[in-house]
Amino acid sequence: MLPTDILNTARTLANQDKGRPRQVNLKKAISATYYAMFHTLCQNCANSFIGTSKRSNRAWNQAYRSLEHGFVRNQVRNQQVMASFPEAITKFAEIYVILQQFRHEADYDPAIRFKRHEVLNAIDFAERAINNFNRVRNKHKKAFAVWTVTKLRPKGEENRPSWLG
Repeated sequence: MLPTDILNTARTLANQDKGRPRQVNLKKAISATYYAMFHTLCQNCANSFIGTSKRSNRAWNQAYRSLEHGFVRNQVRNQQVMASFPEAITKFAEIYVILQQFRHEADYDPAIRFKRHEVLNAIDFAERAINNFNRVRNKHKKAFAVWTVTKLRPKGEENRPSWLG
């Protein structure tokens, strides 16, 4: 699933109705926009862990599916760790969290209403964030892949059981 295709679908949904747009189309466009961001992360994990050529399809798919929405959100909210990443990754993470919240509202709050220009702005922000993320050096994207799927463990002496002496 290509994030650019998902964003194109989101734009089509947002612009589908002439005049006043139907909320169902705007809400689905918001949801699709978030998923473009999420699939960017999934692709980054699979490519970082398995590689992009001559890959094992099963292993690549497993790495692709390794992300959990809530875990990623919690990880990218850790400002101390996120400060060590390039700006394109931190901006991507900020937009990811915002769009995840919008997606929850769009999918689960029947009273929420969106305006077409809000949805189109969200799509534009996501597209820029994805494009900028994709231009980041691989070493940073690999580190971010690890961060989005693994739990931070303390290092060194503080992890040693007291009975080791």
